[in-house]
Amino acid sequence: MRVQHAAARPFDATPFDARPFDVSQIEGDIREAVHQGAPHIQAVETEQQPAKPQLPDYVSHREDVSEIGKLSAEAIAREYEATAKEIETMGEVVRDMVQRCEQLTTSASSMLRDIKATAVRYRQEGKRIFDEIESCSSAADEVRKLCDTFRDKIATKTTEGTS
Repeated sequence: MRVQHAAARPFDATPFDARPFDVSQIEGDIREAVHQGAPHIQAVETEQQPAKPQLPDYVSHREDVSEIGKLSAEAIAREYEATAKEIETMGEVVRDMVQRCEQLTTSASSMLRDIKATAVRYRQEGKRIFDEIESCSSAADEVRKLCDTFRDKIATKTTEGTS
């Protein structure tokens, strides 16, 4: 019998061989253990086993198969069904990826249209600035010619007046 709540006694430095055997001490230990009460025992709850999964709808047992054959076939069918469900789950992931790709394609197409429109606007702006620079250059040439003409007129009048 094992006592779970026995009180610890202080260590006695006397070696066991030197002490005489005392039966009254053993009786006292037993009496003390009985008076402490029964040890606390708690029942262990067992987990309920999950219900045995049903066979997939696409299989059924034949009449001439032994119990071992039926159990083996059930186990294989369940494993194949579990794998098929995992494959379907992967298919859902792939479908989500396809949808994301379609969204990216739509977004990329929209971006390409924006890029082409931006390039057209830059070309138009470049042409506008090109035309403006040439127009300014033409105006500057005209002003330079007028200045040359006025300078020549002034120079001719000054030479006529000094002569």
